[in-house]
Amino acid sequence: MKVYIKNQQRLIKVNQHRIRNLIKKVLHLLGLHKAELSILLINDRRMRMLNHQYRGIDRTTDVLSFPQNPPLPPFTKGGMGGLLTQNFVLGDIIINLHQAKRQAAEHGLTFNEELRWLLIHGLLHLIGYEHEKGGYDEKKMRRKERELLNALE
Repeated sequence: MKVYIKNQQRLIKVNQHRIRNLIKKVLHLLGLHKAELSILLINDRRMRMLNHQYRGIDRTTDVLSFPQNPPLPPFTKGGMGGLLTQNFVLGDIIINLHQAKRQAAEHGLTFNEELRWLLIHGLLHLIGYEHEKGGYDEKKMRRKERELLNALE
């Protein structure tokens, strides 16, 4: 497992070691032992620019995910089958730490709890989970988020 982290904002201090360990635990829980991904930590201005450039939405957001490959095959009880033995790049997760800090206050969470949720949310997008259309897909993604959050406690 390789997790690359780059912090391109200066106002909010984060523990990159804690972030890396958290993502590695989640990858392990998902059976993605040979996965590789990168995490970019940025501010409101940069996130607004990226959200506009890639999604056509001219406002900031909390997290963006950019998968490197098509969605992974559905999970099975035994893990990811052949992917367990291959090295593969999942993609990039971009987190706006300034938005995360605001949302933590709105949600009644600590900053680290909000960041944990955003990391899991972004990772699930990388492996094919989706929520924007609502319905079954959203319920499935929310259920997996809760499952992973509970497993980390």
